[in-house]
Amino acid sequence: MASALDDDEIHNDDYYSLLNVRREATQDELKAAYRRLCMLYHPDKHRDPELKRQAEQLFNFVHEAYEVLSDPQARAIYDIYGKRGLDVEGWEVVERKRTPAEIREEYERLQKEREERRLQQRTNPKGTISVGIDATDLFDRYEEDYEDVVGGGVPHVEINKMHISQSIEAPLTTKDTAVLSGSLSTHNGNGGGTINLALRRVTSAKGWGEVELGAGDTHGPLFGMKIFRNLTPRCFITAQCGLQFSSRGVRPGVTTVLARHLDKNTMGYLQWRWGIQSSMNTSIVRDTKSSHFTFAMQLGIPHTFVMMSYQYKFQDDDQTKIKGSVKSGFFGTVVEYGAERKISRHSVLGATVSVGVPQGVSLKIKLNRASQTYFFPIHLTDQLLPSAVFYATVGPLVFYLAIQQLVIRPYVRAQKEEDLEKQRESSASNIAKKKQEAEAAVLLMQESVRRIIEAEESRMGLIILNAWYGKFVTDNSRKHERAKVIDVTVPLQCLVKDSKLILTEAIKSGLPGFYDPCVGEEKSLKVLYQFRGVMHQVLSGDTEPLRIPKQSHRIDADT
Repeated sequence: MASALDDDEIHNDDYYSLLNVRREATQDELKAAYRRLCMLYHPDKHRDPELKRQAEQLFNFVHEAYEVLSDPQARAIYDIYGKRGLDVEGWEVVERKRTPAEIREEYERLQKEREERRLQQRTNPKGTISVGIDATDLFDRYEEDYEDVVGGGVPHVEINKMHISQSIEAPLTTKDTAVLSGSLSTHNGNGGGTINLALRRVTSAKGWGEVELGAGDTHGPLFGMKIFRNLTPRCFITAQCGLQFSSRGVRPGVTTVLARHLDKNTMGYLQWRWGIQSSMNTSIVRDTKSSHFTFAMQLGIPHTFVMMSYQYKFQDDDQTKIKGSVKSGFFGTVVEYGAERKISRHSVLGATVSVGVPQGVSLKIKLNRASQTYFFPIHLTDQLLPSAVFYATVGPLVFYLAIQQLVIRPYVRAQKEEDLEKQRESSASNIAKKKQEAEAAVLLMQESVRRIIEAEESRMGLIILNAWYGKFVTDNSRKHERAKVIDVTVPLQCLVKDSKLILTEAIKSGLPGFYDPCVGEEKSLKVLYQFRGVMHQVLSGDTEPLRIPKQSHRIDADT
């Protein structure tokens, strides 16, 4: 089952982890886990007033977890939205006899009502800054022209064009959105700007419509309409028409796009455009988890071409991608290759080398920072010079590696430490409470653990000798860091039944007697145990399932 639990909820209120059951656990499995914990924590089993009080608190928490997971309606909400989903304003009026699917619908309706109350406070700003750089003097200069000129030995690099655009989306109601956008452009000293206002309305679950009004000092007033409609579950159409008013008269334009899902990962598009630049275009786009492929053909005036591109996506934390494309038409042929990589939580940096006839060689650098895009196309040469291709390829790579080592990694490391410190501060009181609950649970387990150990010793069964949970430092390069672990020997022994210990695939800090000793850091569970008189040892990841005993955990007597 999918879960929308955030980190805090998983650590503090993960009912599955507390009961040590699978997320797909049946009612019988839930009941068995609940009964076992009830026997451990039932207040009537303890005479000491303090232990009795602690047992009552833990017993109530276990009872709360069982009540939620044994109720199909409440469990459906908990699986999707976590514990906070059960506390949504208005949830108490929902009829409890509905099916899980109906409960989900009702919850989403309540969430939608809350969303409407926050609509007025929301905007979605987006922007692009593009700076064109002419660096052809680096490769195409004539040395003899500069022999008698002061400073002629320094290549001349200039900014010859710039474009700035910004847009803001403002939801008016749940169906209506206003979009205000503007742009400024300049090229070799000449430029202009435009401003546009669009009003978009969602007409139904199948489509929406948009009206656009614009004005500018280069093209004149603009009036346009756009319609999107789902024709079938696998097919949709977009139609756009506009009237551009200028000193040369009214220029109409129409664009229609028909799209269809060919399979789960493939889309096919047919586009027809009529107006100043008429064309027909067909393309196939295939997007999977590891790659992105596009093939397109266009017939039109003045652009007719065939294009094919491929992008490979590495499955790493930095979301690295390498890409290549070839485009050939009446304008010539262009080959492009490049890469992009995530350099911080909200930033993606990419570089592309473009080699073409007659365009020459260009280097395009793009930085996406949240909703802002910074684009720097650098024109290196009008000719196909191997030196320009070499420096355009190697230069950005060397520069990126240097910046990665000197700037990005130190910044990300410092940012991570700052975030961890804030997370520790915000959760300090809660962690202290969880630590107190865990220590109380360990006290309540002592008698049960003593009986379990006696039973296991009598049959040469499973004895937990030592168990630690938290952050272990095993890498020699991190010896300066301090291990942060807690002793969980008693809680694990308490979970042993019939010489077996089974931990489900869940965050282990939610287990009875556990708590998080190092918030926000990677944790593991290390167990040293004895089975049939033989020593065993295992190191398990925080979310990995664990089953003990296993032959592979056995410690060789000769080592």
